[in-house]
Amino acid sequence: MEFINNGDVIDPDNGYVRSDKWNDKQTEELAHHYKEILRLVGEDPEREGLQETPVRVAKAIQFLTQGYNTDPAHILRSAMFEEDYKEMVIVKDIEVYSMCEHHMIPFFGKAHVAYIPDRYITGLSKIARVVEAFSRRLQVQERLTMQIRDCIQDTLHPLGVAVVIEARHLCMMMRGIQKQNSVTTTSAFTGEFMKRQATRDEFVHLIGATLH
Repeated sequence: MEFINNGDVIDPDNGYVRSDKWNDKQTEELAHHYKEILRLVGEDPEREGLQETPVRVAKAIQFLTQGYNTDPAHILRSAMFEEDYKEMVIVKDIEVYSMCEHHMIPFFGKAHVAYIPDRYITGLSKIARVVEAFSRRLQVQERLTMQIRDCIQDTLHPLGVAVVIEARHLCMMMRGIQKQNSVTTTSAFTGEFMKRQATRDEFVHLIGATLH
């Protein structure tokens, strides 16, 4: 294997490419602490199966929290265009993977985001990237929902923004109350979505409809 560009890996035998990025100094420090955690929970970090685990986890946690190094507003501005369109734009079923800040256990689900442009639109993929930027941090679902809403509102200045997130929390499923089928839904609105029930109802209908 040949390592290039911050951890990109190319296997010349099959052309497989894996892209990982991490900070070497941070990886070393994190691995030191994860090794001690293994020892504290009663494991032997020197046994064969765990020798590389601290480094793997150190790299994984950097990936899972990479949103701290991303500016979501910049993402939107990088593909911001003037357009005379003032109808609802919806990007739904955006996969969400985040980490609960209370237990550092994952929660995952889908985000549905809509906005009504007022002069400016943004690239559709940028909406999903904003969701990713905020979700790849230690989070609570309520804050995540509002951060996505506020970023779009403050950057694009649309007539309104709507965000709904549906997620399952492993901190409820594999520990604590251990309820396997619970789903948490959060929502946040601005502008026309708050003022007009009909607009909000249209959004809710469209994110629940199967149009494709």
